[in-house]
Amino acid sequence: MSAHLTIPKTYKLYIGGAFPRSESGRTYEVATRKGAFLANAAKASRKDARDSVVAARAAVSGWANATAYNRGQVLYRIAELLEGRRAQFVDELRSGGGLSEAQAQREIDTAIDVWVWYAGWADKYLQVTGNGNAVSGPYFNISTPEPTGVVAMVAPQDPDVKGTGLLGLVSVIAPVLVSGNTVVVIANESIPLPAISLAEVLATSDVPGGVVNILTGSPAEIAPWLASHADVNALDLAGAGDLDWIDLQIAAADTLKRVLPPESGVPAPAVDRIQFFTETKTVWHPKGII
Repeated sequence: MSAHLTIPKTYKLYIGGAFPRSESGRTYEVATRKGAFLANAAKASRKDARDSVVAARAAVSGWANATAYNRGQVLYRIAELLEGRRAQFVDELRSGGGLSEAQAQREIDTAIDVWVWYAGWADKYLQVTGNGNAVSGPYFNISTPEPTGVVAMVAPQDPDVKGTGLLGLVSVIAPVLVSGNTVVVIANESIPLPAISLAEVLATSDVPGGVVNILTGSPAEIAPWLASHADVNALDLAGAGDLDWIDLQIAAADTLKRVLPPESGVPAPAVDRIQFFTETKTVWHPKGII
């Protein structure tokens, strides 16, 4: 019997709930930490970034208008599916990220815990970040956070930092989804396989198409187009520390985006990350006079 033919996989982008090839037709080789070939990944272009923003914008209304309870259930379902595909993620984190079996197991455990943690906040953060304001007069004055809209982000990139393959991606996406925002994210360039496997999880979960869009390729090439895009409302530069992120902030300022600057390592779970990507709206309502 002849030997089985090896078929290297070409991973695609995740845009609008579908898996298209890059508009440019470009791919790049993904290798192990020792330099051995693993797979081909799509190299996203400016057009792919623009298509992702269009998909994210179209999904804002439906996702933002879902109930907080429903969004929490959807996020929890992602955690369930991650648990079911644990072995695949462990293999990808070991081969592409150079982690040991124990380290890979810890990363997938933590990534699942992060999804569950943020899922639990979906119907609670309003009580923490909103407020009934004290005013003088027969009025109710209530402040409540609402989603910002489309958030573009650069996932943590440093391949030498444990957790940037999957956990870093989860740690920037999850808090943005909690309040009803949609996402365009540039995955870790050197460890992209867990990101596309996460896209496969999202595609088979209850997350509506377009709510999360995942691009693989060069952050240095793609990020400037997202930073300057007029239909992107906010920018998370968590993994942009090695880029010219000052120029990215300037481009974002030209289109009035709020910007979360780069940080080292993997962001820790925090309600502040939920709140940063919301806008506080305040309403007045008369109490009535007896």
